[in-house]
Amino acid sequence: MHRRLIAPGALAASLLLAIPASAASYSPGAPGIGDPYYPAYGNGGYDVSHYDLRLQYQPETDKLEGTATLLARTTQDLSRFNLDFLLDVSEVRVNGTKASFTTSGEHELEITPKNPLPKDTAVTVVVRYSGVPSSKKAYGFTSWHRTPDGGVGANEPEAAWWWFPSNDHPLDKATYDVSVAVPDGSQAISNGTLQSVSSRAGWTRYSWRSNKPQATYLATLAVGKFDLTTGTSESGIPIVNAYSKDLGDNYGAARASIERTGEVADWLSEYFGPYPFNALGGYVPNTDTGYALETQTRPFYSPRQFASGTNVSVVVHELAHQWYGDYVSVTGWKDIWINEGFARYAQWLWSEHEGEGTAQEIADYVYASRAADDPFWTVKPGDPGPENQFHIAVYDRGALALQALRNEIGDEAFFAVLKGWPKKYGHGNATVGDFVKYAEEVSGQPLASLFDTWLYQAAKPGAPAARAVSIAPRSQEVPVRPKSWKKIAATNSVHEG
Repeated sequence: MHRRLIAPGALAASLLLAIPASAASYSPGAPGIGDPYYPAYGNGGYDVSHYDLRLQYQPETDKLEGTATLLARTTQDLSRFNLDFLLDVSEVRVNGTKASFTTSGEHELEITPKNPLPKDTAVTVVVRYSGVPSSKKAYGFTSWHRTPDGGVGANEPEAAWWWFPSNDHPLDKATYDVSVAVPDGSQAISNGTLQSVSSRAGWTRYSWRSNKPQATYLATLAVGKFDLTTGTSESGIPIVNAYSKDLGDNYGAARASIERTGEVADWLSEYFGPYPFNALGGYVPNTDTGYALETQTRPFYSPRQFASGTNVSVVVHELAHQWYGDYVSVTGWKDIWINEGFARYAQWLWSEHEGEGTAQEIADYVYASRAADDPFWTVKPGDPGPENQFHIAVYDRGALALQALRNEIGDEAFFAVLKGWPKKYGHGNATVGDFVKYAEEVSGQPLASLFDTWLYQAAKPGAPAARAVSIAPRSQEVPVRPKSWKKIAATNSVHEG
């Protein structure tokens, strides 16, 4: 039998003719959302509106299993799309039909639906999975922390991969239902309001709901044996706090600090506007991490932050993020200053409130205590780079920029900016450039040079710039350290002093 050969070009042309024009336009979604700091984080081709997570977790083995249902809408004609995820997947369905899937890279779950998905189509994705989160690493680390009686998912900029499949970037916010079954005697803590608690056959199920848009890294899950406290803030927001039963000497200080959550949130609302969510709280698992995190409505705190006694300042920091970071989130991770600079400055305002040092006194101390050749000044808070995203300069130099702004435009305009910004961009995303433009609009002053000096120059601002904003050493000696400084510094495990 003689096989007739067809020239490659002619074959390709004939195949294209055989494909309907509508099908030829379908293409895979990008395996990243386009963030230059983290090119593989997030995904293209769709937008998630809701996550429904129905899980079961066994603390003794650290095994997590369950089903994630994602409600999304396509943003292009889609032949394939990715989710960010690390655990073992047994089945994927797209709009009720089984889909093929594979994994690639460090954390990509590639899903190919049986039928391609037209642009602007509602999509329901169901993923069944299981695994041991603490056994999984990506880029050499894990964001799931084992505790003596359970586990915790909390980290920034990535944490979701270890416990639910997602489009893991702040640009894609969604609402959440998180329902977790744990052995009787344990509790499951998550974001939002506790909808129900039910028991069956030795297991207790906790169901939580977050009804406002929430970035994936702000979703959290903690399982363990906790003491729960409940209450209501004076402004009417329900509060649920949780403290691991085995915090030891840190228990009293942690509880004394976090029980002031309602008071602090109401105080912050005077500066930032009404509290933007319908739940409040905090939780302290028995972990050896050194950081706290602004997980939406219910921040995560490390016991270490209370090792030296009560520390309401760290509570101020994480609750300030509910406006600056959660309500208004970064467009890209280079914009981290609009999270951390403002949360740090809130601590300075709290210091004023408590009579432990004014914001100006703290600014003078920070400025004078860092020599011009200190590497601290080489970090640019407005674009620090991924390697310096959480460098202490983003916090402290970032807050210096805000004190400089306050001194330049005056208190009336400055506090109008602080309160107006969350209202303008709430439940959305913004950039550093957006903030500069907004501050100029509110103040009526050109501010590009000021922000360039304090956010983008890799050097300590010199005497003219410093004197212009009253941030300069009054003598050759470093000013006296404000009383509040030790507690402010304890927010960051990497912070000196």
